[in-house]
Amino acid sequence: MSGLPYDLETPPGHKSGFVAVVGRPNVGKSTLVNSLVGQKIAIVSPKPQTTRNRILGILTLDEAQVVFVDTPGIHRPRHQLGKAMVAAATGALPDADVVMFMVDVSTPPTDEDRMIADLIRDQSTAPVILVLNKMDLLPAEKVKPHTAAYWDLAPYHREWMMTSATRGDNLDKLLAIIISLLPEGPRYYPGDQVTDQTEREIAAELIREQVLRYTRQEVPHAVAVLVEEFKERENGVVYVSATVFVEKESQKGIIIGKKGQMLRQIGAAARREIERMVGGQVYLDLWVKVRKNWRRDERELRRLGYAVG
Repeated sequence: MSGLPYDLETPPGHKSGFVAVVGRPNVGKSTLVNSLVGQKIAIVSPKPQTTRNRILGILTLDEAQVVFVDTPGIHRPRHQLGKAMVAAATGALPDADVVMFMVDVSTPPTDEDRMIADLIRDQSTAPVILVLNKMDLLPAEKVKPHTAAYWDLAPYHREWMMTSATRGDNLDKLLAIIISLLPEGPRYYPGDQVTDQTEREIAAELIREQVLRYTRQEVPHAVAVLVEEFKERENGVVYVSATVFVEKESQKGIIIGKKGQMLRQIGAAARREIERMVGGQVYLDLWVKVRKNWRRDERELRRLGYAVG
């Protein structure tokens, strides 16, 4: 995480820096980053391991520029994609100015939470904020034992905040803590930029989000989306051609559905999300193809846009 200062004409005392958001899958990292940035820059789903690459969410205020690094959930990987996801997450730690260690406080710590706490200790010297998320799901009788267990687990140089990313509880207080811990410095990105992703990359993720929404069992984890074409036509309509890759013929059949009904449903929902992003009309061409065992093939992972090695 590095970059040249974008704007040297910032006021005295201006703060800026990179905030690595780390935690196990499905603790609400992307929901939190979207809420803090004030715009949807990362897809969300109840299914674990939704986020697969590092995504920057950039919040520019008069007094600070906060660059959130939304990372994949850290877990014990079972294939090359999983290894790439964990590498993307842990790679965000050494250069971070602040680390947000995010946990699901409605449940006690897991082995993965303990593993992440150890990783933070080993790979970062930055101040740590323990974010106890999903407070809205925390039973009253579990507040003290769960909070104490995470408090004991977290690295010692820490702040903490109880939050609900979905409801927005205490996010203003959390942001104030983040800014207080950032070093003084200039802006790294233009004030109107909210992410490092291109529209083509965001469109691919929005399509994958709808596949996650409408499919079950093993299908969501076996899906990758590649946008082949993204361009505005003379009539002002944005034309998007994308391919949904799966690992098995049976998964292809599930996504297409009876008489193509499932694919039409996914496509219609994805088109609406892309239209919201571009602020105009979209024509979406969606195809489904089989790439056997793509999650275990480094060459396929690179072709599909995942950082490997």
